[in-house]
Amino acid sequence: QVQLVESGGGLVQAGGSLRLSCAASGRSFSNYAMGWFRQAPGKEREFVARIMWTGSSGNYADFVKGRFAISRDDAKNTGYLKMDSLKPEDTAVYYCAAGSIYSQRRDDYHYWGQGTQVTVSS
Repeated sequence: QVQLVESGGGLVQAGGSLRLSCAASGRSFSNYAMGWFRQAPGKEREFVARIMWTGSSGNYADFVKGRFAISRDDAKNTGYLKMDSLKPEDTAVYYCAAGSIYSQRRDDYHYWGQGTQVTVSS
């Protein structure tokens, strides 16, 4: 089992930045790929970014490319999502997830955090 806890969300103006953290406990976090997803009100949870267990490769949804950066520090059992140039449409609950497959699909992730709210005002 892996337990994940997100933090770092909040209210920010358009154009601002936030860094989300995902603290892992339980089984070794380094054995898992990590993903970030988000869910806006009335919408399905969607893929945002993923990173391999080696931390050597990141992949992003088109709508965040060039603005968001995913990273991880396995020594600290923590993953990160740095978000720059935020837009009102980025407003959502952001979730981190861990899974044994490097995937963009929600169903491939076994472990999920509780989510952290990000609100971007115009």
